[in-house]
Amino acid sequence: MENYLTAASTDAQNEPMSKVDTTWLRMEQPDNLMMITGFMVFSDPLDPEKFRDVIINRLLAFRRFRQKAVRHVNGARWEMDKNFDLDTHIRKAALPGASGKIELEAFVSDLASTPLDPTRPLWQFHLIENYQGGHVLVTRFHHCIADGIALIQVLLSLTDDAAEQSERKVNRQSYRKRKATEHNLFNRLIEPAREGIDLITHMSKLVVQEGTQLLQHPDKLRDYAEEAGAMGKELLSLLALPDDPETVFKGPMGSRKRVAWADSIPLNEVKAACASLDCTVNDLLIAAVSGAINSWLIERGEDLEAMGEIRATVPVNLRPLEHALDLGNHFGLVFLSLPVDESNPLARIAKIHERMVELKSSHQAQVSLGVMATLGLSPAWVQKPFLDAISQKASAVLTNVPGPKQALYMAGTKVEEMMFWVPQNGEIGMGISILSYNDNVYFGLITDKLIVSDPEDIINRFRPEFEKILYLALNFPELTHRDHQLVESLMWEQAT
Repeated sequence: MENYLTAASTDAQNEPMSKVDTTWLRMEQPDNLMMITGFMVFSDPLDPEKFRDVIINRLLAFRRFRQKAVRHVNGARWEMDKNFDLDTHIRKAALPGASGKIELEAFVSDLASTPLDPTRPLWQFHLIENYQGGHVLVTRFHHCIADGIALIQVLLSLTDDAAEQSERKVNRQSYRKRKATEHNLFNRLIEPAREGIDLITHMSKLVVQEGTQLLQHPDKLRDYAEEAGAMGKELLSLLALPDDPETVFKGPMGSRKRVAWADSIPLNEVKAACASLDCTVNDLLIAAVSGAINSWLIERGEDLEAMGEIRATVPVNLRPLEHALDLGNHFGLVFLSLPVDESNPLARIAKIHERMVELKSSHQAQVSLGVMATLGLSPAWVQKPFLDAISQKASAVLTNVPGPKQALYMAGTKVEEMMFWVPQNGEIGMGISILSYNDNVYFGLITDKLIVSDPEDIINRFRPEFEKILYLALNFPELTHRDHQLVESLMWEQAT
């Protein structure tokens, strides 16, 4: 076997899995795999040996990718795979037939429906050598390794912004683990649970260390009390959320997933529309996605007034980007109501804008991360029913990840486009992904086959919905998203 790294596989390289990561490991079920699946499309064929060298030098510099997840009664551990074999993690493949987008969607769908080998490190690459004259790299990572923000940074660490630089070897010391700064009450309380430290012992030390300072500075004590009270209210509000309505997006699920993605949209068009309508990029993109679902529901003959809105869980990053390469899961979830029953695009933007402003000022993301850490401390039999109950409060997962603004190269070959699909948990059967790369925006959709058998029929409606918004922004520059009633009464027929 190749000597991938100079460090020996010893017990010193085994470590406890954080409690949040343990929760994500346990969350996997046959009908919902906790896997982040994605791909990179290359402009030219990718040299397999150069690619292999990049993986050895750059990816395996992270110890986590040589460790396997080993469960035990009280949680899980990361243990070095003493029989690590890179050939089990890098596979070559070829598409059948025309080897185009349809065949690639089917291939990725099969992988998204197939669990990773639990006896090995939980990641895998599939190098497709016959896609439209170039190569495609399909990636699979288990969510317990890291969240989407961290994994994007890992993938970017395998690339450079110049072809020659992308083949160079890098200094492994640049990947040394950095400790995040604990700067507020939430981080001080949740960090021990996240990292697997005994919570009571940590709290005792915290009281001793800061007790005198708090007595000397009553304002600080009051701030802590207010923050703790706000988080308590947020937890009660989260638990009190009613279940999402029974719609076409709810129902029994199987083990087969279907993926689809839309043609990219120039980011400068998105930003121009946002500037004109006085909204954020996130507001506009989520409104366009909601519009695509709205159009699909109307064509199916659904009663939108009776159905109402659906909720999506939205991951919120809770750590500085410079700490993303520390891996692990450091994000919380917020519940966002998607106005899929609304046909007016400006009304959708207005509703989403208002809700996002409200969520940004809440503690919902921090509280949900705390819940995840607490569940990781709990026995597995406690975790599943609680997460199933939480998953009933939403019908989709929606994530928006900002990628690099410029083109990247891996092993000397240009990455033309990239996409990824988020996993879903419990009874959620739809995942919506938004990714920006090289001044373009990419959209992906993954669904359970028993719930939405053809996600491409939804995702193909995204661009027409975006073009409706762009039309309004360009032809009526005096409008903002707040003028949706004016559009409804005066301009909507013309705009459509």
